[in-house]
Amino acid sequence: MLFKLVLVFLLLSLGPVILYRFLPPPVTLTMLFDQRGFTKDWMSLSEMDPDMARAAIAAEDGKFCAHHGFDAVAIAQAMRHNASGGRIRGGSTISQQVAKNVFLWQGGGFLRKGLEAWFTALVEMIWGKRRIMEVYLNVAETGLGTYGANAGAMRYFRHDASRLTRTEAARIAAILPLPKKRGAVAPKGFTRRYGNSIAARIGVVQRDGLDSCVR
Repeated sequence: MLFKLVLVFLLLSLGPVILYRFLPPPVTLTMLFDQRGFTKDWMSLSEMDPDMARAAIAAEDGKFCAHHGFDAVAIAQAMRHNASGGRIRGGSTISQQVAKNVFLWQGGGFLRKGLEAWFTALVEMIWGKRRIMEVYLNVAETGLGTYGANAGAMRYFRHDASRLTRTEAARIAAILPLPKKRGAVAPKGFTRRYGNSIAARIGVVQRDGLDSCVR
């Protein structure tokens, strides 16, 4: 019975990972449970302005091209910070966020974290970095009821993500951690400063080849 359960789990988890290696995920649980409904508009990474991927790396995962799904240093730093109290900080890589956003649900718990680690390993092995970034930039929440960089660009800047300026790409990346509370149009305070910081780091990502795995 245990063998059969393991076999069923492997088949149920491997199937969608292999399928989404070639096809866009049609919907995610986060989208389905969004009370505002959802707007999305898939755009391939080759069509999207390259500064969008650079902005995501600069903001979310500077070692994206170097790690194999998990950044042990970032996780340890987040654990130390969270243990000291104050605002909770995450240590998830882009690969982990993709695993959660595409295959799982939002929230914590040991079960979800364990499944997240499993799916992270699968997408790293089966998809590769370029596909992981492509899916991430199409399923990440970029505003109220808005999913993906292309839908975000249309919402905030009235044009698609194929011709983002560096500032626009940085502003979309700046709202990714808190898309329900931040906006990319005329941002103020921390969001504005954070966006400016990301815009500056985009040049570093390009110069140092930190985006080499997605080109």
